[in-house]
Amino acid sequence: MNNFKHLSQEERILIEQRLISRVPFKSIARELGKDPTTIAKEVKNHIQFRQTGCYGRAFNDCRYRFDCPVMHLCGNLRCRHYCRLCKSHMCSSLCHEYQKEICSRLLKPPYVCNGCEVRQSCTLEKRIYSAKHAQKEYETVRSESRQGLQITEQEAIRLDSIISPLLMKGQSLHHICINHADEIMFDERTLYNYVDNGIFTARNINMPRVVRMGRRKKIKDRFKVDKSCRLGRTYQDFLKFMQEHPDLPVVEMDTLVGRPGGKVLLTLHFSVPQLMLAFIRDANTSQSVINIFEWLYLALGPDIFCKLFPVLLCDNGSEFTNPSAIEYDSNGQQRTRIFYCDPQAPYQRAASENNHALIRRIIPKGTSLDEFTQKDINLMMSHINSYSRLNLGDKTPYWVFASLYGEEGLRRMNVELIPPDKITLHPSLLKK
Repeated sequence: MNNFKHLSQEERILIEQRLISRVPFKSIARELGKDPTTIAKEVKNHIQFRQTGCYGRAFNDCRYRFDCPVMHLCGNLRCRHYCRLCKSHMCSSLCHEYQKEICSRLLKPPYVCNGCEVRQSCTLEKRIYSAKHAQKEYETVRSESRQGLQITEQEAIRLDSIISPLLMKGQSLHHICINHADEIMFDERTLYNYVDNGIFTARNINMPRVVRMGRRKKIKDRFKVDKSCRLGRTYQDFLKFMQEHPDLPVVEMDTLVGRPGGKVLLTLHFSVPQLMLAFIRDANTSQSVINIFEWLYLALGPDIFCKLFPVLLCDNGSEFTNPSAIEYDSNGQQRTRIFYCDPQAPYQRAASENNHALIRRIIPKGTSLDEFTQKDINLMMSHINSYSRLNLGDKTPYWVFASLYGEEGLRRMNVELIPPDKITLHPSLLKK
């Protein structure tokens, strides 16, 4: 039996075909040389949920859909149709008597509607196994699993509090793992990788044997965090949200790096007035980003903050992986919405990328940011925001922003207007 092998696309196509022919899992497994539980897990892990009706009838999964007399849930008193026949699916959201019904056949093998003889007349939610969809999901998971280390920032902080103090006392990682197995719950080899990638306060220099043995040549690992925070916040979700709220301003959020391992900048770019803010951070962590937004929320006040920052668009960096802490204040009230661009798609934030070129005139790429203070960064951004732009009708971002929102917000965010002849976009601006 072909155990411990991944299913291929051809095998998934065969599974889909056999499900349509109503072949049981046991027969499919025998044909593929797999265990029946492998086929069952494959089908259940890649189910597609489709809210589709049937010929001549709209989708409706209410238990009382056949003889429900309710009308005018949408408020249109001229409509002569029963709400159960409406294509807008109002029943589930507006009717207080709505009760969802799930087909009892889906509670047992094959768990999907492939091959169901009553599918063409069913208005309930469909569960479909598609070989193409299953293969795409499999390739996505496989790709993510091979992209280096995967750990949330909260878990990294917890492990760091246990491991780093003991490593700095001269203890070996093996000794720590033996005596703190119940607390750590990670493999020793994994922890060596975490130390090697600089996730903990302790470094390789705190482990003499590792330093003495030297480093092997290998592909550089990348610190990767849990991507569940992006659910409902993808670029497609952003486009849909902006179609529904076209008048809301968008602020593009990004990180500008100096030298690796040193201080970094958080940049916030207002798309329409093209005004950009920048904040220096000691490390590129999500907590440092959260702290900046907490400061902005207190400095601006809830009303001005919600007016200026209703929508944030950022990349997939690990520093943006705690969106809820930014979206909600300490009382649980939503104050903004965060969305993520697609991976390897900087053109989706082209405005902020272009504005970074002005920062690079003053702080060239590769220059360390460690010696700069927030006062220096505020000075730099005031010069940049006072610089006239052709695409703003020769106006400055400062002028456009003040015209739209007033100067009070600029004052609270420490943005000043620099006279035209005194503007400096050269490294000499920040030389001490």
